[in-house]
Amino acid sequence: MTVRSSGDLAAAFARLGGEEDGQVWSELWDDLCHQGSVYEDSFLALPYLEAIAAGRAPGEVQDAVLMAGLIASVADDEHSVRYAAEINALLPVARQLLDTATDDRPSFVYLLQCVLAFEGERVWSAGRLEGLFYEEYEVDCPVCESALFIAFGEHGTFASAGDYVTADPVKTALLPADPGALGPLAARLHRMATEAGHEEVARGLTHLFGRATCPDCAGDFVVSEQVGCR
Repeated sequence: MTVRSSGDLAAAFARLGGEEDGQVWSELWDDLCHQGSVYEDSFLALPYLEAIAAGRAPGEVQDAVLMAGLIASVADDEHSVRYAAEINALLPVARQLLDTATDDRPSFVYLLQCVLAFEGERVWSAGRLEGLFYEEYEVDCPVCESALFIAFGEHGTFASAGDYVTADPVKTALLPADPGALGPLAARLHRMATEAGHEEVARGLTHLFGRATCPDCAGDFVVSEQVGCR
């Protein structure tokens, strides 16, 4: 990171509000959340991000919420208490943005993760929903440990071992979860996606929380329980 002191951070955010905002945000992402990583210094940005989201400082509101959501997704108890005011203030802004993200699937999923992060959820807020717009997950079979692809998009709906795009692997069918039988969090996510008109996300959630059969060993497993285990 190049932004290491509070003075550096203040100077970096002070550059927002002009024609170079895109470049400034790119530099902030590189410094504070490089390739999705969150550092101790990243939390120092939360007051600045909250000020932007609240309209008290210049900058793009959605950029501020997305960065703050990523940071909050890995907050431990100490950080959650220290930055409780900022996180509580960011939550309604994220919910409002989510309500308007009706056309862009990636933005909807990212904002959905932000809402979960600000609410204190620490599993599905931490990037694990992003496979919903890639329409695939990479998991390991819990029985034989084979590396598997779980696909539910344009290439079909199946589990496979190996690269299903360039090779011709054995494929097994997925068993989507019944939306009416989903657990509380999964049911809430499915309802939010459906009400927002994101049918692809809702469909993906039934496969994420559904079951798959390993094409190598025929082991049966719940997909969501293996996401993030690699």
